[in-house]
Amino acid sequence: MADQGAGRRPKYQRIADDLRKAIQAGEYGPGERLPGENNLMASYGVARMTARQALGMLQSEGVAEARKGAGVFVRSFRPLRRKGIQRLAEGTWGSGQSIWATEIEDRALAVDQIDVTETTAPEHVAEALGLAPDSTVCVRSRRFVLDGKPVLLSTSYLPADIVAGSPILREDTGPGGTYARLAELGYKPVHFREEIRCRMPSGDEAERLGLAQGPRSSSSAAPRSPRAARPSRSTR
Repeated sequence: MADQGAGRRPKYQRIADDLRKAIQAGEYGPGERLPGENNLMASYGVARMTARQALGMLQSEGVAEARKGAGVFVRSFRPLRRKGIQRLAEGTWGSGQSIWATEIEDRALAVDQIDVTETTAPEHVAEALGLAPDSTVCVRSRRFVLDGKPVLLSTSYLPADIVAGSPILREDTGPGGTYARLAELGYKPVHFREEIRCRMPSGDEAERLGLAQGPRSSSSAAPRSPRAARPSRSTR
């Protein structure tokens, strides 16, 4: 029954399955070139479009990446492992370190795009921060690059009445980042709530992250300060 079910699957999916299994078995290592369209056409007796769809499926899954004029290669990237408790601990940002310091080890992390603006809080942000409708928030949008590759788009929302006139409105917030500046303002984070969701990236997000149109994970954290347990930041 399993074989019959597999036989009903589109040919491009079966080819992608074979390539994925070969990658998992180590036949194609990180950074190695996968069989091209011509090779797949000859091996499986399929049309070029079918071979192209198979390779495209692996790209959309993040398993492989196309290099212009060179072919499709197994994606080569060392994962960034999040350490939720350590990264948000006061001992990290309170000592002037970036919250990323616990995770990047000896790797090169940089912010190459940053935009700081003010706007009316979107409904979901106002709800997360406990703000009245039409409240103004400071918006910090950044792109993080790890080992030369874009890995994260981060947008943080902070109540304008809390951060007005503070370094949080600058591109460089100083040692310890936003959390350290919130503490100086009397809103030291004492509690975090994080929600993880997956969705398709927008065209702009895919372009900025160098992605094919595949799923993307998004997190939202709302740290609370001791001042009446007020939420002070929402990040996605």
